[in-house]
Amino acid sequence: MRTTILAALTAAALAWPGALPAHAAPHHGADSIRYASIKSCATRDGEARPCGDWRLVLHSGKVTTLPDAQGVARDAKGRELTYFPAPIAVSGDGRKVAYFTKANRLAVRTLGGGVRLLPATALPRVRQDALLLRLSDDGARLAVSIDGDKPRSTRVFDTATGARVGTVPAGRNVLGFSYDGDELLATADGEDNATDLVVHDETGEELLRATPPQLVAANGPQALAADGRTVAAVVQGGKPELVTYDMETDQVVERRRIGLPRAPVQMVDWTGAAQVTAHLAASGSKGTTMTIVRIDTETGAVTVRDRYTVLKDSFVFAACGG
Repeated sequence: MRTTILAALTAAALAWPGALPAHAAPHHGADSIRYASIKSCATRDGEARPCGDWRLVLHSGKVTTLPDAQGVARDAKGRELTYFPAPIAVSGDGRKVAYFTKANRLAVRTLGGGVRLLPATALPRVRQDALLLRLSDDGARLAVSIDGDKPRSTRVFDTATGARVGTVPAGRNVLGFSYDGDELLATADGEDNATDLVVHDETGEELLRATPPQLVAANGPQALAADGRTVAAVVQGGKPELVTYDMETDQVVERRRIGLPRAPVQMVDWTGAAQVTAHLAASGSKGTTMTIVRIDTETGAVTVRDRYTVLKDSFVFAACGG
């Protein structure tokens, strides 16, 4: 069975037998979550399904579980959706995780700390497999997008208080937070079948909108810097490049050749004023291997921050961002 990454995406974010050692300290220095994983079990007809508790794999090698978290998604009436894992997301610094409790409450847990339950009315009653959770790099903000035929707004919450701080209008596909968590990057339908990039502040107010060149538009996922205007994209293929684009001036700022592992890029995040971090996932006979690299936007230098093999029995996993 091929293990898939839960975008948590994105964005999207425990050590298991076969995991490789970290090449550097965790993103913000302290022990943190590498990824969350849920086990795969077979149904009577031989189909794979998620089962058991969500497991958190830490950089230190410790493995823990989320016994209060839903493992399987539910529909709008609370019935289990056998083949769909419940939504989950890990912050970029690996210190917080967002999920649904078994009492069907949206929650944010701090690693080694407490749990904040969001209001029971925080979200409309919808199928949970239509929900996508995204935490900011520091976990201070949570964005919840709702997929489906009916366009719905994305709700933005303060994870310390549980209060809703903003709403991104329906019709916007939220890609993630800026590095400092003050803005959100989204896409929207533009003119002549083009796809626009849109920046919203955390309240949902539109700050910038631009139609990027094909070089940027065709090479997702894109990420937004702390300045709220500079977008990074990784061009894959035989000659990988890091492209930075200024939405305010509508100009490509830089194109730098970079050396990357031969694996698809799954996540891209700004992790510093001049640093972009990319997650690359490769599937093989031993399971899914994730390689996380740091890219210096000024020089194009690439260093491996971490590399690990996801637990082979995983139905799906959600890696930390940044």
